[in-house]
Amino acid sequence: MVQNKVHLIPYTIQSIEDSKNETPEGVQLVQAPALWEKGFEGEDIVVAVIDTGIESDHPDFKEQIIGGRNFTSDYSGDQDNFEDNNGHGTHVSGTIAASLNGNGVVGVAPKAKILSLKALSGEGSGEYEWIINAINYAVDWRGPNNERARVISMSLGGPNDIPEMHEAIQNAINHDVSVVVASGNEGDGNQETPEYAYPGAYNEVISVGAVNLDLELAPFSNTNNEVDLIAPGVDILSTYLDSKFAKLSGTSMAAPHVAGALALIINLSEKEFQRSVIESEVYAQLIRRTLPLAFQKSAEGNGFLMLNLVDQLDRINAPHVKETNRTSKN
Repeated sequence: MVQNKVHLIPYTIQSIEDSKNETPEGVQLVQAPALWEKGFEGEDIVVAVIDTGIESDHPDFKEQIIGGRNFTSDYSGDQDNFEDNNGHGTHVSGTIAASLNGNGVVGVAPKAKILSLKALSGEGSGEYEWIINAINYAVDWRGPNNERARVISMSLGGPNDIPEMHEAIQNAINHDVSVVVASGNEGDGNQETPEYAYPGAYNEVISVGAVNLDLELAPFSNTNNEVDLIAPGVDILSTYLDSKFAKLSGTSMAAPHVAGALALIINLSEKEFQRSVIESEVYAQLIRRTLPLAFQKSAEGNGFLMLNLVDQLDRINAPHVKETNRTSKN
């Protein structure tokens, strides 16, 4: 029998703390600060986070939330109440876009905006219909200045391929919305054996596996032929309920690093190309910024997210290119 619910990707709470003032190690590992220094902080990019909601009065979200909606039966189905009653959505949102305000933590894209779509209950589960409606809402949503969501982040999954959910994701892609998802936490530590969770197993999504802060593959991370890349997902520090901060582990924590990274990549690419970029171009620019770590492709896909990799390679190659040009002229 097909289960009619989708669930949070399982995660582990490592610690909860009252205060912080730091750039989380995961944000540093993906080289986000290097892009901030170049003026790319996710400005004007809206990321729709389909999760358990967000703690809207957390100090790190003071100017980050552009809108939201509740698709669940929580709060008696009040569509305007998208407050997080779990903690997961707040943590994911912080990794994407916690503000660079000198207090608390900072996300990968500190000037991006969050569209918080609560499609999972406080217990961490939701009807497939809620998820589908949230995806479609994200695609159709327009902000007060006609903003639109450029990225959808989903750290959720289930064992079943639901055609209607797949169609909603395909529709999002066709409307040039990048869809980032956690690959899943059913991994058994063996890269030879595939594990699949949906929507992570759909070809159209950007499926993200997890490594720890030493760049070792997380044993829980799903391995399969649809994994696109890997990002930090163990002991990840971010925002949490009651204006606190927590370290959580799971592929749920890896996916928002990539969602935030896409906001920076869109900023950078549209400045370089002097035009709007489509979803396939955004994906290509993302994959340019991955470094293989010698795991099997089923585990790491294209490799580990390194936002400044292109510039680093350009600096390495520049002397060789100059020398080649001199030789060709002689």
